[in-house]
Amino acid sequence: MNLIKKMLAAQAAVLALWAVSAQAATNDDIAERIKPVGEVCVMGEECKGIEAVAASAGGGARTPDDIIAKHCGACHSAGVLGAPKIGDAAAWKERADHQGGLDGILAKAITGINSMPPKGTCADCSDDELKATIKKMSGL
Repeated sequence: MNLIKKMLAAQAAVLALWAVSAQAATNDDIAERIKPVGEVCVMGEECKGIEAVAASAGGGARTPDDIIAKHCGACHSAGVLGAPKIGDAAAWKERADHQGGLDGILAKAITGINSMPPKGTCADCSDDELKATIKKMSGL
């Protein structure tokens, strides 16, 4: 009988410790845990914080150097799988001659060519951003 009392006492102690720790949570802690993960903004109504979201989502203009560093440089810096290297004017000119100039290269960049995926992994790049980036890499 003594063993049963000890086991029940141990379980009661654990339950009491858990209850005390649960009570120790402040209202701020609880509010932080249950806060919504997002907000719905309705057109025509004020939406607080949307400027910060737009800026962090790439709302600002990207330069060709930004795009090269993030999306193009991995392959075009080293010439991976036959990709023309950045600054290799002869390789870019040869490609331009076969594909119809800068616009032909742009068309291939948009749809993808050989091992390069469409838009070279920059799915949210505009055609103008891609064209400026190709100009920067090729010197055309």
